[in-house]
Amino acid sequence: MALQISATNPEHPALLLELPWQVPLEQWPEDVLVPLPRGISRHIVRYARAGDEVIAVKELAERPALREYELLRDLDRLGIPAVDPLAVVTGRTGASGDPLESVLVTRHLRGSQPYRSMFETTMRPATMHRLMDALAVLLVRLHLAGFAWGDCSLSNTLFRRDAGAYAAYLVDAETGDLHPQLSDGQRDYDLDLARVNISGELLDLEASGALHPSVDPIEFGTEICGRYRSLWEELTRTSVYPAGEYHYIERRIRRLNELGFDVAEMQIDHATNGDTVTFVPKVVDAGHHQRQLLRLTGLDTEENQARRLLNDLESWIATQDDYDPSDPLGARPEVLAHRWVRDVFRPTVRAVPLELRGAMDPAEIYHELLEHRWYLSERAQHDIDLDIVVEDYIRNILPTARETLQPTTSD
Repeated sequence: MALQISATNPEHPALLLELPWQVPLEQWPEDVLVPLPRGISRHIVRYARAGDEVIAVKELAERPALREYELLRDLDRLGIPAVDPLAVVTGRTGASGDPLESVLVTRHLRGSQPYRSMFETTMRPATMHRLMDALAVLLVRLHLAGFAWGDCSLSNTLFRRDAGAYAAYLVDAETGDLHPQLSDGQRDYDLDLARVNISGELLDLEASGALHPSVDPIEFGTEICGRYRSLWEELTRTSVYPAGEYHYIERRIRRLNELGFDVAEMQIDHATNGDTVTFVPKVVDAGHHQRQLLRLTGLDTEENQARRLLNDLESWIATQDDYDPSDPLGARPEVLAHRWVRDVFRPTVRAVPLELRGAMDPAEIYHELLEHRWYLSERAQHDIDLDIVVEDYIRNILPTARETLQPTTSD
């Protein structure tokens, strides 16, 4: 059988032909390989250069190679974070004419690392929690798309920090299956595999001395199940509420924040009987919200303030008639963000008399007003307009706050 390269891009076969397919992957010469960290795999995997591309080459039998190639293409069409499939090479033969295994070629995910290379220096538990959160988000997204992984583990995942965000990417789809929708049993099976695999991998790290002494591998394996279930519940339950009652959106965001997830994307679908809210969370690094708010609005704030203001901005943008993310001619988020600063943020802050603000900066004042609006809306069980919130805040909250901040004197 002649060498055959099935590729997603017509340019790739010409680039791939330059590689030594007649040599077993384990024996490829150093001059074609790229020295990048590799994770543990049941197959032989090497990184190589093909033109300007850095590619990952995995040697396996023809049928699973073709199957995984198609699954990765399906995941790409669904927008799931996974490695990018480039080609499958079949019909390989050695110098003596002996058949060689087929290979799956994927694009190297720039800036990504396998989990073992991240543990070369002892990783702090807080960072580990964030990586587990990223893996839980990936597993939820896969299940929402109807993909049963069949072997969720740290070894089958790449982690990347991109613009302040932690992200997990599927790197091995060999055992996966795509369905219109997963049953609870299929999801539970995937989750149980993840728990066992992750605990086992962490126990292996513990035995090698690469795990922080305060980390319990069994507890960490169990924790990802809890994080997954909490996130799944928050993401999949439908919230339908009367139009205009946007304090319910804030309640959902707060619950996700309490779970440790920050809402980086939010979609509000308007229906005839109310509004349905769907969240896609992203695990973000310190300072992410500061940078995002500064880029969108020019406001330079503390991180917690930025998170709070961005949540309010997202909710406000979703209510604007000229905002439609699917319409290329619609108002851009940057334009709407500056409109929010001009029409909402600044007038609200300026409504609080300068002499009553004390040492609070504008971002802290707005944060305090949002907190007060949340309290008043929850108590009234409907949205309270900001102008009413400002009046109540000035009359009932600021006097008490000023008395508390006044320095005490002694006789």
